[in-house]
Amino acid sequence: MSSGISRRALLMGAAATAVAAAAGPLATVSQAAARTPKVLVIGLDGAMINRIKDADAPHLDALMASGVTAPSSIYTNPMAPTSSGPGWSTLITGVWPDKHKVVNNEFTGHNLAQYPDFMTRIEAAKPALSTYAVASWNPVTDTIFSSKVDTRVSTPAAEYDAGTTSRAVARLKTADPDAVFVHLDNVDHAGHASGAASQAYLDALHGVDTQVGAIVAAVKSRATYAAEDWLVMITADHGHTDAGGHGGSSWSERQTFLIASGGGLTAGTTRHDVKMPDVAASALAHLGIAISPAWGLDGRPVQQPTTDAFDALRAKLGKAVDETGIGSDVIGFTHTPPPGWSVDNTAMGTGGVTEWRGWSFTTDEFWTKAQRDQQRELNIRARGVFAVADGDEWTDKAVTGSFDSTLVSPAFPVTAGGAATLTYTTYYRHESPQKGEVLVSYDAGTPAPVKTYTADAPSRTETIALRVPAGASTAQVRFRYTGGNNWYWTVDGVKITSG
Repeated sequence: MSSGISRRALLMGAAATAVAAAAGPLATVSQAAARTPKVLVIGLDGAMINRIKDADAPHLDALMASGVTAPSSIYTNPMAPTSSGPGWSTLITGVWPDKHKVVNNEFTGHNLAQYPDFMTRIEAAKPALSTYAVASWNPVTDTIFSSKVDTRVSTPAAEYDAGTTSRAVARLKTADPDAVFVHLDNVDHAGHASGAASQAYLDALHGVDTQVGAIVAAVKSRATYAAEDWLVMITADHGHTDAGGHGGSSWSERQTFLIASGGGLTAGTTRHDVKMPDVAASALAHLGIAISPAWGLDGRPVQQPTTDAFDALRAKLGKAVDETGIGSDVIGFTHTPPPGWSVDNTAMGTGGVTEWRGWSFTTDEFWTKAQRDQQRELNIRARGVFAVADGDEWTDKAVTGSFDSTLVSPAFPVTAGGAATLTYTTYYRHESPQKGEVLVSYDAGTPAPVKTYTADAPSRTETIALRVPAGASTAQVRFRYTGGNNWYWTVDGVKITSG
């Protein structure tokens, strides 16, 4: 049809009008306000959010102003290097490398069949929707996106990003896609050739900004745009060093981000609770696809933020006191728990590094910069501000006694005599005689252990079934860490729910 409106859209519109007419005038108003959800994801290989802010990038700046900007960080070895294969697989599948098993750019031993790309999940849930992926780096469309995607295009090398952009623009203008993924590669090339601190890198960001602008303009030029609700997400697979290159464990190499606009997101906001796998989950949620727990996704929709007590501490985090390698501009840590929480240090030794004396509340940047390459970078399932007990770092200054500190939660309401569930994310690295204990008490009674850590426990979400005693109305959880010059334990997202 020359109008640019698809036959499917006309049929859907006619059906909606018929339903609204049958339901009466109030339903007509409601149906008229409804818009068709659509998703556009643009991946900028090797782009860094701090350098975008330094570059001449008006289109990306406009998207940030109109939506959410969320800087984030990723894993490093031994989970996976900060390279494109693991990075794009994480963004596109919604799970971390310990699940999708992409640990290099050759995709050897991958587990993408069990954890497929989000467009494959779209096709399974709503096969009538149109999915389209185009990439300058061919493994994205040859390997990560499966053959179940309606259209996958690997741009010929001679066309590069210009060809990828023109194909995406044409698809948006002349067809009716519901989910579009575009991969652009030139920023990464500039990073390798000249480094992230170079003018050439800024120039590449300016160039890709122009391409992003053309793609977004194609969306807005659609004849049906007013009747559509586009969620636009811009993201990256990894960062770069100032000198150029990635794959290692430096903070700059571990950088990624999400810029998300549309879909009801609040304009001009910055978030610190967003992680790489959220891109896939956000796309699915926007298209009305229920995310099944059986899928095992690590991502959660950016449109559905979850309140966490520790994250409320961000404004109270202070700069380094004894730590010397973190940087004077990096925020931060605090020993002050959020309201309702407490830390029991009555058995805690004295001295040691101030930041880590007893349970602390901190961020990924602050904690991993305290000591790089001791696997702190693998605390991937904590978000924003989290709690950490770190005997290893505490003993970097002279101490007396041992590390013995208990993090105590508020009293959660529970149903007497019923079932309840304790959930939290955790990452525990062990060395004897260290121990982590989780204890639960009811109505301020004697705490009883429900979980003990005496061996390495990789980053994961723990789910512990509880049986509430008859007559009890509240439950409280304690996390006790004991040890010395051993390793560490992190906890985040703690909650107890009844039923």
